[in-house]
Amino acid sequence: MFVIIGSIVVIASVLGGFVIEGGPVMVLIQWVEFLIIGGTAIGALLIGNPPSNIKKIISNIIKSLSGVKINEKSYLELLKLFYEIATIYKKEGAISLEKHIENPEKSPLFKKFPFFFEDKHSVEMLCDSLRVVVLGGVPPHELEAMIDSALETHHEETSRIPGALAKVADSLPGIGIVAAVLGIVITMQAIGGPPEVIGHKVGVALVGTFLGILLSYGFLQPLTTNIEILLEHEARYMHCIKAGVVAIAKDFSPMIVVEVARKQIYSDDRPTFATIDKITRQK
Repeated sequence: MFVIIGSIVVIASVLGGFVIEGGPVMVLIQWVEFLIIGGTAIGALLIGNPPSNIKKIISNIIKSLSGVKINEKSYLELLKLFYEIATIYKKEGAISLEKHIENPEKSPLFKKFPFFFEDKHSVEMLCDSLRVVVLGGVPPHELEAMIDSALETHHEETSRIPGALAKVADSLPGIGIVAAVLGIVITMQAIGGPPEVIGHKVGVALVGTFLGILLSYGFLQPLTTNIEILLEHEARYMHCIKAGVVAIAKDFSPMIVVEVARKQIYSDDRPTFATIDKITRQK
């Protein structure tokens, strides 16, 4: 939501200042310049990325625009899940978790926590990690190293998304210059014409440079930053899962498992100890 609000503020500020200074707004509406700059940027993105990356870029842009993000409510749900898993592990043993982790889509336990269950990557990571615990024979520190390796791979994979967008954002001012140069070439063809015609063509050419810079610094680079923050929150959510699984492997009590996982959460999204204590006491 804030991405949309910020975009409106950028457009209103630029156009508002231009109008206040007496500029005609319609001069800036040059669809050919949008075609040249936008088409070239999209083409460059397609050249530099495989189809799988393009799908992830589109998905993350939609997430960023919709304002969907991990927050205190989603973390609270995850901590409740860990409390129940740790309780089952303590009371019934590791083998009792098998029915949940082998078919998570049929598990009544996971279905009680819809935000977690909808994130297939989180479900897969938790189930794979708990599967190692159920199989046994792996010390907790080795399990932690295995999960860290998986998280590092996931981080490398997701970091390509903002990286690809950042490169396109950096290239937009240059693409705007290309559009401007094309406009100047057209202007030179009419160099012997009336001054007002030449002035109009030069103005259209300069709009290309303006659009390239504005789209880069006013939209795409801030959007890239927003996606980076979104991915950081997702990575922190994964670290919280890792901490909970390792605490279960160390045979900590359910409340300690929850507390170990809670400590991994950013302060803005972290539920208080009193909140967790109240919920666990009710259970």
